[in-house]
Amino acid sequence: LIDRPLRPLIAEGWRHETQLLSWVLSYDGVRTCDPLAITASATALWLSDVPLIKPVAASMVGYIDGQLVLNPTLEQMKHSRLNLTVAGTKDAVLMIEGAADFLPEDLMIEAVTFGHNAIKTQCEALEELGKVAGKEKKYDTIKPPIEGLQEMVDEKYTAQLDEIYNSDLSKEDLSSATSQFSETVVTEMEEIFPEEKASIKGAMKDLMCRRMFVKAKNEGTRIDGRKLDEVRVIEAEAGFLPRVHGSALFTRGQTQVVATATLGDSGMRQKMDRIDGMVQKRFYLQYTFPPSCVGETGRVGAPGRREVGHGNLAERALIPALPTEDEFPYTIRVESLVTESNGSSSMASVCGGCLALMDAGVPISSPIAGIAMGMLLGDKGAVSDE
Repeated sequence: LIDRPLRPLIAEGWRHETQLLSWVLSYDGVRTCDPLAITASATALWLSDVPLIKPVAASMVGYIDGQLVLNPTLEQMKHSRLNLTVAGTKDAVLMIEGAADFLPEDLMIEAVTFGHNAIKTQCEALEELGKVAGKEKKYDTIKPPIEGLQEMVDEKYTAQLDEIYNSDLSKEDLSSATSQFSETVVTEMEEIFPEEKASIKGAMKDLMCRRMFVKAKNEGTRIDGRKLDEVRVIEAEAGFLPRVHGSALFTRGQTQVVATATLGDSGMRQKMDRIDGMVQKRFYLQYTFPPSCVGETGRVGAPGRREVGHGNLAERALIPALPTEDEFPYTIRVESLVTESNGSSSMASVCGGCLALMDAGVPISSPIAGIAMGMLLGDKGAVSDE
């Protein structure tokens, strides 16, 4: 929650190790600390010499009795159909995180706007605080762009790159062709700009991103030939593990998960000691992302920050479809093992987890699927809510 809205706004080229520690020193137990932690962390960066480009703030939005509520209390959240955290600058939204109980799209957009209005007020106050208490930003250690490098890369290699992007190659062949082309560019350009390998790679990456954008805008396709709203080939199989309560194999392109669902009694609930007290979860999803799924080796141990976060995303997506405890008095555990990843494995976990639940006989209210999306921008510096 804290890292995602802040990292993109630190000036490009900042190479100093930067650590943010957000401590809860006193807690009244009335509201969650999440949006306050984001705003406090952003404020610390804004007042420091770290080159954060703009102030960042956050807010939380609930939907209770047909009304959007700003920063609701924990007691109010028990009756809310929406749990939404929004972070951004006064100009635009940077991050949204949350879950909803089958709310319509127009209401979700209204909720994001509602939360952003509160963010604007906070950011304006942070701007004033920065004028009084802020340090001068440290730009002297950021290496300036090499004069003429980007222009030369654009001039020499745009046509060749477009030829690769417009070729009818498979995903694997396209990846191989672009890698070989990038190596050639680096080798040739190092003769003109010696000892500037990192800068040359950066210039090449910038060119590749811009040509992807041009192709998407002009032709409505990605570099692998798919349309902008086209999903990769999906294959799914349920019940393929004979000795578990429920199982599913879900494959989307080069991303695959093995999901299992296990039912237990009330004593099998997951117990968690949180800042607001002990909670017992009747449903929980555990997400495992071994290094082998991306062709790497590495240590396998307790779940890391990424695995916990991705598991939480998938878990929150499935909760609204679950039966009540009176309808289905079991503890439900879903485990998602990522066996290969080249796309959103958390959203594949939503799809695989839903299939595993149905295979286990859990009477969900409706099927749930997950998908990730992005936005290609021609000018990242000119982004706003409009």
